[in-house]
Amino acid sequence: MPILQDSRFIRALLRQPVDRAPIWLMRQAGRYLPEYRALRARTKNFFTFCETPELVCEATLQPIQRFSLDAAIIFSDILMVPRAMGCEITMDEREGPIASHPMREANAIRALEINVIEKLQCVAEGIKLTQKKLENKLPLIGFAGSPWTVATYMVEGKSSKTFEIIKSMLYKNPALLHHLLQKITQVSIDYLKMQLNAGADVIMLFDTWGGVLSQEAYNLFSLTYMKTIIAALKKTAPQTPIIVFSKNCGLYFSDIVSSGCDAIGIDWTMDVLLAKKIAAGAVAIQGNLDPAILLSSPETIIKEAQKILSVFQGETGFVFNVGHGISKETPISHVETLVETVRTFKNLRSF
Repeated sequence: MPILQDSRFIRALLRQPVDRAPIWLMRQAGRYLPEYRALRARTKNFFTFCETPELVCEATLQPIQRFSLDAAIIFSDILMVPRAMGCEITMDEREGPIASHPMREANAIRALEINVIEKLQCVAEGIKLTQKKLENKLPLIGFAGSPWTVATYMVEGKSSKTFEIIKSMLYKNPALLHHLLQKITQVSIDYLKMQLNAGADVIMLFDTWGGVLSQEAYNLFSLTYMKTIIAALKKTAPQTPIIVFSKNCGLYFSDIVSSGCDAIGIDWTMDVLLAKKIAAGAVAIQGNLDPAILLSSPETIIKEAQKILSVFQGETGFVFNVGHGISKETPISHVETLVETVRTFKNLRSF
């Protein structure tokens, strides 16, 4: 696995000196790009797209070719894992992911497969193709969803605002939910190790729905399983940086700091200065511009980005990102403004 030790992005994740804050963006490859929309039109099915290494490679590289970003992230979806396990999930253009047979009964969960790495080889092939094109010039991020976040789609059957079904399982039958989470965790470990072997330089866990839980439940049903994944990966590849992104998890931030990860991605609901104080140099911080700001004016984008950047001015341990994925309505010129703002905001301290 190639690790770009001189990469600005990796150095920042490891809290080593950098000349400026690196920048990449969640959903940097996506529907706001006309070239992505044209590429996506080649297949009717979203998951067929994700399972085609050549298309994955091209989609991953599109934002790199357009913007001066400091990292690429492999184009994929966190629901590749449950699909491989036998949970039938499709992607509706309007409603999002839909599981035709939600995992709510013991028999269904028991039947889920865990030795499924062969079904996910398409992702490894996409990583290999992308690394060949990157020519070791930029780091490539591999990723998976946190077991809790993946489980929400498997149990709820679709996107949810209340998460009543999985929360009901959590309190009525916690053993059953733990059984599901354990299975997802094992597959996720194998999946992420596969990505590392294929050439991923950094690993990221997306805990998008951890913030819907109480602190006690978060530690028991989300963080515990992420810790298991992190420990397994660190045993295999101790030098590989691991990022945990947890949406709406500011109250649990100190718990995540102790998870063993190298960096924590935060959204705009957490004050970046507070995150810096709590982290106290133990982990890097990634974030945390509200993506809605990219729908405003260039002047506002510059002002809000500089507010965040100023917190880490003259320091390392910070990666600039949005606090969630870029909206499909985002003007390309606004992304260009953001990237240029970050790239020209220099650290003042000499290292």
